[in-house]
Amino acid sequence: MSKIVTFGEVLMRLSTPGFSRFEQARQLDVTYAGGEANVASALAYWGHHTAHVTRFPDSPIGRSAAQFLHFHGVDISNIIYGGPRMAVYFLETGAALRASQIVYDRANSSLATIDPSELNWDEILKDADWFHWAGITPALSQGAADACLAGIEAARRKGITVSGDIFYRSNLWKYGKKPSDVLPALTAGTDIVIANRENISEIFGIEGKDFVESCVNLKAAFPQVSRVIDTKRTSISATHNLLRAYLWNGESVLETADIDINPIVDRVGGGDAFIAGLIHGLISFNDEQKALEFGVAASALKHTIEGDALISTVAEVEAIRQGETSGRIRR
Repeated sequence: MSKIVTFGEVLMRLSTPGFSRFEQARQLDVTYAGGEANVASALAYWGHHTAHVTRFPDSPIGRSAAQFLHFHGVDISNIIYGGPRMAVYFLETGAALRASQIVYDRANSSLATIDPSELNWDEILKDADWFHWAGITPALSQGAADACLAGIEAARRKGITVSGDIFYRSNLWKYGKKPSDVLPALTAGTDIVIANRENISEIFGIEGKDFVESCVNLKAAFPQVSRVIDTKRTSISATHNLLRAYLWNGESVLETADIDINPIVDRVGGGDAFIAGLIHGLISFNDEQKALEFGVAASALKHTIEGDALISTVAEVEAIRQGETSGRIRR
């Protein structure tokens, strides 16, 4: 199978038990999560060699986070240690008409204080087939943004496929730069972009009357981009969503049917599972439509699993892709 390298921050996730509110909780459940690391762990369960690159504090907490990734089959040999602290996020899971809430505590984290020279990307990407990044990492600091760009540039030199999820958190950009200052240079070296019309307009100032025109104009500005992918979520309630996806390949737009997800156990990480499924599909199938459907099926399955990580087999995802969504018991 392929070797996929991902880069990004991993946070300690502290969630209230069940559906309790922050004000009710007297204890919190601990796990670890990060968008790019979630992609790596899902792909590892499907047989790919995945390696995650990040920076943890040199402490029992940092080592615990690394071991969590190792437990899920991710190669942790390129993780570096240093910096002041572990990033944290707190989760309150919503239900029915009450939305989930997330509170971040990630200022001055180990990855945010990284020096790009700490990473030898040519060595890290040796024998790699794919490199994945996301827009939240360059939002943390100039050092994190520069490290991400260096990874993309190294991947380009080696002819490695690069995917980028250019979503961003506007409240994270605290170091004097805006997304429009940083993300264009990263996108210029990216083959497969996960974005919607709003992202393309807000980050790049590129407009389009619809998704297709936005993609065409993005491609004109960034010739390296070969595909643009978007998902559409219809929220009936916090625990009942519909999910579908679109893929523009330079010639046409492919689209999936909705998958009805009801009830949702844990929505967090659903987008990462979609990206993992898409990457697996594009690597494994000579069929973009099937790859897109596999991504949506992987995301739907993640919504039924606690924690950020998608723990599944290829067969389980493929069954959902083929319409087996009754949840009947297996004996």
